[in-house]
Amino acid sequence: MNDMTRRGFMTGTLTAGIGAGLAGAFPSAAFAADAAAEPAAGAGMKLGMVTYQMGAKMSVDELIDLCKQAGLAGVELRTTHAHKVEPDLSKEARAEVKKKFADSGIVIAGLGTTCDFHDKAEAAVSKSVETAKAFAQLAADIGCPGIKVRPNGSNKGEDFAITIERIGKAWGEVAKFAGGLGVEVRMEVHGNEDSRKPANIRKMLDIANQPNAKACWNCNGGEEDANGSIKANFDLLKGSIGEVHITDIGIPKYPWQELFTLLKESNYQGFCLAEIEGNEQPVRFMQYYRTLFDLYTGQYKYPNA
Repeated sequence: MNDMTRRGFMTGTLTAGIGAGLAGAFPSAAFAADAAAEPAAGAGMKLGMVTYQMGAKMSVDELIDLCKQAGLAGVELRTTHAHKVEPDLSKEARAEVKKKFADSGIVIAGLGTTCDFHDKAEAAVSKSVETAKAFAQLAADIGCPGIKVRPNGSNKGEDFAITIERIGKAWGEVAKFAGGLGVEVRMEVHGNEDSRKPANIRKMLDIANQPNAKACWNCNGGEEDANGSIKANFDLLKGSIGEVHITDIGIPKYPWQELFTLLKESNYQGFCLAEIEGNEQPVRFMQYYRTLFDLYTGQYKYPNA
């Protein structure tokens, strides 16, 4: 989540602009057949989706079906949503979720928790740490490689350097536990002007000091320098990025091509997860989205080729 709008992507301008250029390029049925045979994995970056808005009301079966038809390789399942993949799942229910995704060929790219560690109250931080550990265990049980946590702001009257240390230590504690399960703990570049600065995430990461502590790049506004480049900020976290949240890649409010080029140059092999508002035609919409992603990343090919 970030300060860029998730709602503009559904405008008539986008529908008309993309539709005019791409709608005749591939029939829906042919695209879906090719997508099911070869999701957008390629040899590098993979496209998936976050269920924060798109998919929030879908069951596990519906999410899998959407991903297969649209050619998405994976999905990050956010807590509190209709698919109900939560730490209170029984052993049997966890095994069922794992089997459904494994049989489908769709990857559970991550679990999106709302755990944050900035609060001055020790009890609140401890609760978030224990909740995050429970999600890490859930991830291990269902075959998921990582969980997402976040800083969620700053505390009034507190030097942010103290907040950074608190977040970093809590992150490190969760990551140490999760490391024994083979699970990454990915800190989203998130929150207010202090907590979402890549430079501050870098400090938190250094304090956490665990090999499975990774950043979740979040495509926030304000990351560009005077020349419109994100390279300086990206380089602060290069090599430590475990996943990427992408938003409205059809709208030029972020240097999308530079982002994908920087990811490719850093040999990023993980997921880029679409975090966007829902749509009345989710399969068709995400087919357009996948085509844009493939064009940006150099993976595009005509589906029937």
